[in-house]
Amino acid sequence: MSVTVTETPDAPRSPLADTVVERLTTAYSAAADSQRAVAMRAYMRDVAPFLGLTSPVRRSLSRAVLAGLPRPGESDCIAVALRCWRLPEREYHYFAVDFLRRHVTHCSSGLLPVVRRLLTTVPWWDTVDLLAAHVVGGLVAADRDLTAEMDAWIADEDLWLVRAALLHQLRYKERTDTERLFGHCLRQSGHDDFFVRKAIGWCLREYAKTDPDAVRAFVAGHGQRLAPLSVREALRNIGP
Repeated sequence: MSVTVTETPDAPRSPLADTVVERLTTAYSAAADSQRAVAMRAYMRDVAPFLGLTSPVRRSLSRAVLAGLPRPGESDCIAVALRCWRLPEREYHYFAVDFLRRHVTHCSSGLLPVVRRLLTTVPWWDTVDLLAAHVVGGLVAADRDLTAEMDAWIADEDLWLVRAALLHQLRYKERTDTERLFGHCLRQSGHDDFFVRKAIGWCLREYAKTDPDAVRAFVAGHGQRLAPLSVREALRNIGP
């Protein structure tokens, strides 16, 4: 069943989310490193404040936070994601992304409006790319009616929705809808933003691992429309 992404729901009531967020904020704040946080915030171009947790530390703490808890339902996933996104520090957003990645197969197309909100709120490549490839991609694979939403996103004025539409098939391999992949690349081939041009090259390069001849042929036929960056990325591992 398809979903219309015109509304962005509030976080539903969820006792499980209450427990997760309480444990999470306690564990993460106790391990914060203010000096490392400054460097991490600068590296991410000041998109958000950081607690200063390295990835290994954060993942270890996350495992402890979730230990012994039941598998969440879709409403729990929505509540955890939206409540984490309201917290300012970026590590909470990373937790939300990982949580959705882990449980996306148990969610319906109704999760997509929530993911859209996450993609367009405090957006940067560090969360957008993982949400696109692992969460949006999983939802669309499970409900192909959602391809209509990808066609809408690729034409959106928000560059991060455009990037997500380009990258949502990144892990599809033989299941890739090549007509849509190539069509989306052409739809935004003239985009003036680095992150969109890079995403075009990236999704083509990834599909080239499955069908290099198709990517070579696409670039040969449309190279004049693609940005040089996109062409370089697309052909990086296969040559012209």
